[in-house]
Amino acid sequence: MGSIPDPGEVAADLTPQPPPSFDDFQRQTSLMTSCTLLWKELSDHFTTLEQNLQKKSDALKRKIQALDTDTKASLASIKKREVTIDGSLEIALERLDDRCEAALKSIDSDRDDGEVDDGDGLLLALKAFCLKMRSREFWKFVITKKKELDALRSQIPMALGECVDPPRFVLEAISEVFPVDRRGERSEKGNDLGWACVVILESLIPVVMDPVIGKSRLMVTPTVKKRASEIAETWKRSLEERGGIENVKTPDVHTFLQHLVTFGIVKREDFDLYRKLVVGSAWRKQMPKLAVSLGLGGEMPDMIKELIGRGQQLDAVHFTYEVGLVNKFPPVPLLKAFLRDAKKAAASIMEDPDNPGRATVFPDTRIFF
Repeated sequence: MGSIPDPGEVAADLTPQPPPSFDDFQRQTSLMTSCTLLWKELSDHFTTLEQNLQKKSDALKRKIQALDTDTKASLASIKKREVTIDGSLEIALERLDDRCEAALKSIDSDRDDGEVDDGDGLLLALKAFCLKMRSREFWKFVITKKKELDALRSQIPMALGECVDPPRFVLEAISEVFPVDRRGERSEKGNDLGWACVVILESLIPVVMDPVIGKSRLMVTPTVKKRASEIAETWKRSLEERGGIENVKTPDVHTFLQHLVTFGIVKREDFDLYRKLVVGSAWRKQMPKLAVSLGLGGEMPDMIKELIGRGQQLDAVHFTYEVGLVNKFPPVPLLKAFLRDAKKAAASIMEDPDNPGRATVFPDTRIFF
């Protein structure tokens, strides 16, 4: 049996509730506004996250595609190297047989020391030394022909092609002055033979490059390559004896860097050393291309900035043209800056009557500028 409700309680329940106050309405409105703003903030946040994820996803896809492309190119290159190696070796062996045969034929036909002036005679003299693998005589002959440098550049590669072992021949030829100078007495005038080393090393490249795929594979035996690496290490160790990178002579630097490129013995862990050497000898005409051959192409912008900071604007312009960075480093402002600095230096020297360079370095500065 259920209990009977109290009439007072029923009357209380039937009493109408007071309407919400204005303060309650404002609180609810404020709460709704806060919820709306929070929702918008969260929505924007997740939208930004989604966009960032999409960008990273697209970037990752591009990297994967680039990696796939590089991988395919590398595999194709490896396959090409594998496919062509037999043909390259066959060509190299044929050339070796021809060289051996020519060398044997030349044994009984000794030439004089090659005192000739015409181009054909120069080539014949160079070939005679190469056929008989007389590296010492070859070296002594080359260093007397500096006035015929252009002829040497064109004819030494043809002469080296007659050697039985061109890489070993070149290492032996330049060994008198590289990696260390072994000459006893040296005249001040004849001290620099780096030019001859560079010419000979440059001339070896077309001789040893693969006859099928070119410079990407150098036909140098492991024994000779190991010997070339040892020579490079010896030169690096001698830097301390020379007074460090700052005091090493530019011809020696050029010879060392060309040696690395010619024998394909560039080391990534030595990139910092290469960069310092290149910047220190940046005025050398061949340095920009040599730097690229050393694998420093990616560091060129920083190297150009360093040259500009050191006041070597002309060298910087040379580098920009060689590596195609003219748009990034316009030459006109650099040349104007160089001219401005040169004027200041000239004025400073001209104003100092005790400066020995006043009459020799800037004999007519006002006319020049």
